[in-house]
Amino acid sequence: MYVEMIKTRDGVVGQPGKIVLSGASGMLGTALRQRLAARGTSVVQLVRGATRRKEQVAWDPSATPAIADPSALEGCTAAVHLSGANVAAHRWTAAYRREMRTSRVDSTRALAQTLAGLREAPRTLVVASAVGIYGDRGEEVLNEDSAPGEGFLADVCRAWEEAARPAAEAGMRVVQTRFGIVVGRGPGALEKMLPVFRLGLGGKLASGRQWMSWISLEDTVAAILFALQTRSLDGPVNVVSPHAVTNAEFTATLARQLHRPAVLPVPAFALRLALGQMADEALLASARVMPAKLLATGFEFAHPTLDEALAAAIG
Repeated sequence: MYVEMIKTRDGVVGQPGKIVLSGASGMLGTALRQRLAARGTSVVQLVRGATRRKEQVAWDPSATPAIADPSALEGCTAAVHLSGANVAAHRWTAAYRREMRTSRVDSTRALAQTLAGLREAPRTLVVASAVGIYGDRGEEVLNEDSAPGEGFLADVCRAWEEAARPAAEAGMRVVQTRFGIVVGRGPGALEKMLPVFRLGLGGKLASGRQWMSWISLEDTVAAILFALQTRSLDGPVNVVSPHAVTNAEFTATLARQLHRPAVLPVPAFALRLALGQMADEALLASARVMPAKLLATGFEFAHPTLDEALAAAIG
């Protein structure tokens, strides 16, 4: 099997040979799976429902056990857990808030417990989290040592990260990757924005002064691989560009890339009327987040500026 060697400040580390991956069909999971395959890394995909390929293993995080035959995961050197209901897919009804929480917290706990029960547990578990853990913080510059914020999304993220404790107690290195807005092709935030902006109907949200912490899809995948291979990284890791922008800056940059105007702001009251709690916590909240741990361990961004990230995503 081909093993790629990369250089980090920890030294030269080989690409893990066999990885467990959940959420493999999403935008990020698909990109990661393709990158791993190109590097010759075997991927065991955890899927809900019927399996269609030999590399897939069925699992149900709500069942006990979550995986009928955990031995299918034996020999894996690492695991990446990306499952979770889309924050922006629906209005946050009581039922959808429960789904958002259980799809993250319960699935993380189930996977951590399953891995911990293997004869030989993987060395590393990378678990998705989000910068939503910081809540609405205005102009404050945030890093991994910053305290969590308040609100439903922050509470979910705290429980999400805590759910990986069984893996850490079993001796695994656990990395909670706190993702910002991922800018890339596929079913993500940018895909929802493009049709409106291409029509010249885009604009800032409310005042536009709220900070948006973002990262390109390519850099997100690279950061996950870096976390797998960099032994000194553990605990929370902010996976964002070092150059956060305000919503007004994001709007203006996207419009410029599309050669369209962006002069139709959306009032806060209209967002709250249409989206309820999601408007305040996902669209109007301000989180100015820095990737302090990534920078300290030598990670290099392919798209450090929003112009570069949008140009790569839009093509």
